[in-house]
Amino acid sequence: MQRTPFITLDGLDGSGKTLQLSRLADWLRDRGIDVVTCRDPGSTATGDAVRAILLDRHDLALAATTEMLLYMAARAQLVAEVVRPALERGSWVVSDRYLLANVVYQGHAGGLEPDVVRSVGAIATGGLAPDLTLLLDVDLATAARRLARPLDRLERRGDDYRSRVRAGYLAEARADPGRIVVVDATDGPDVVADRIRTIVASRFALG
Repeated sequence: MQRTPFITLDGLDGSGKTLQLSRLADWLRDRGIDVVTCRDPGSTATGDAVRAILLDRHDLALAATTEMLLYMAARAQLVAEVVRPALERGSWVVSDRYLLANVVYQGHAGGLEPDVVRSVGAIATGGLAPDLTLLLDVDLATAARRLARPLDRLERRGDDYRSRVRAGYLAEARADPGRIVVVDATDGPDVVADRIRTIVASRFALG
């Protein structure tokens, strides 16, 4: 039996993915679709505890491999506790980040081999991959302007790191255009939301 769709939103911090996730979920619900939203890492007690270590503990020096494995542990719990059960009962799942973020942040930008990160991710997720990833793409200056809050540990790594992150995302999109769709997210939220709805409606035959 074909399962219900699993959609992820990803991109630089400041790309607007969290806002667009909420708007997409509301739009789907308006069409009578049962939607479960989540964030990665997070959305479980284990995931939230790991998230606090990864993003808020500025006193900790984490090696790239340690960082990657912590993300994978949180993701394994997210899949087991939230994502897979929701899909099995017929709900759509829309997630704020997923495995692609680690392939890019710890792989392309952090120095680990991206294919190794992917392989570890396949174990952590039990092979569960999104049907569609919406990659919200913005330039670094736009992303920085939108981050009007204290920066987390990864966001403090500077423009060189963020440049590698953006380049990594775009490289992954070129390598897997059937799954990863780049969305220009530099415009206002209404325009970006319309672009996302058009992509999702076309991909999943929604009227």
